[in-house]
Amino acid sequence: MRELCAVLGDPQHQQPTIHITGTNGKGSVARLVTALLGAHDLTVGTYTSPHLETINERISRNGVAIPDSALAEVLTDLSRVESLLQHRPSYFELLTAAALRWFSDEAVAAAVVEVGLLGRWDATNVVDAAVAVLTNIDRDHTDGRGDWRGRIAEEKAGIVKTGSTFVVGETDPALAAVFAATPAEATWYRDVDFACTGNALAMGGRVLDLRTPGGRYDEVFLALHGAHQGDNASLALAATEAFFGRPLDGDLVAEAFASVRNPGRFEVLQRDPLVILDGAHNPGGAQAVAEALVSGFAVRGDRYLVVGVLDGRDPRELLEILGAEDAVEVVCCTPDSPRALPAADLAAVVTRLGGRARVVPDVGEAVALALATAAVSDVVLITGSLYTVGAARRAARVHGLVLDA
Repeated sequence: MRELCAVLGDPQHQQPTIHITGTNGKGSVARLVTALLGAHDLTVGTYTSPHLETINERISRNGVAIPDSALAEVLTDLSRVESLLQHRPSYFELLTAAALRWFSDEAVAAAVVEVGLLGRWDATNVVDAAVAVLTNIDRDHTDGRGDWRGRIAEEKAGIVKTGSTFVVGETDPALAAVFAATPAEATWYRDVDFACTGNALAMGGRVLDLRTPGGRYDEVFLALHGAHQGDNASLALAATEAFFGRPLDGDLVAEAFASVRNPGRFEVLQRDPLVILDGAHNPGGAQAVAEALVSGFAVRGDRYLVVGVLDGRDPRELLEILGAEDAVEVVCCTPDSPRALPAADLAAVVTRLGGRARVVPDVGEAVALALATAAVSDVVLITGSLYTVGAARRAARVHGLVLDA
């Protein structure tokens, strides 16, 4: 990745960067930080992964995805320099280089870059970030053996560069020594240096009280569902404050948080029946979804699940957290990925849990079936993978299955 960037003129050094890692919440924090920077009249380039519907979503300027023409141009430029490289870049390395090159060409004032996997050896770690953010440490991409939390923490903390500010959302005291050992100039910890001190349900989101090293921001409306988004908001606010090196204007914070949208993360598409999309794919994400549904919505009827997961994870625990055994039906589908767990294998897990499963491999057909079966008082939760959610959104748009809330 360093070789590829060098051939391109090291575009990763053309603007200051906020670099975000963690098991869950990276995408939400990236969107929140982007909104906060944009509210301060900065042109912001944002790089996230994976995408929901089109690859363009991964690379955006002020929240607008890179146009097809610009993406084609930058990828063509990359193809021309590939022969100069000793090592052939991977798919993710090429996309990362494309994002960094486009941000440089667009002369963005700041970049928000989400880590793809772990941190230290991730392709995005060529950036020399002014602010490094760690959301949390949970089970994902691990065999769960030995001190897996410590090993993951060390890899994720590998994005911290000399002289940067490290904003830590993980609160496990057993990992404190790992976070203290980075070359950061300053390290800010959740519940010590920053916190979400108030987090109340509101129509269409949450009302938050937030504390940072620079001050307090009370009764701020956040247009996202789920109490966990309060923690993400406090993390994003602290990271942006560290980026500017000063407290933020309260009115601009309110403007940013009221305007933010997060497709595919507890996204409400329809009310009667209630249709929710969430890309939860690990126990932590599933727990956040389950809690957000119970705390934020009064569902009078039954629950239907449409679930498609990738292989290599533990679908049983995810299904247990989502309450699959209590759902009227779990429609099992196969997301469009070579790593997808076949719908029939997922259905077997549901059956072993005592739930009622139906196998409908195509995601769009699975969604259509659940909607045709559910009554207006019921809830349809579509989850298990961002690949599943992306296919469900495409089906909703193409076939008119659901309407935007």
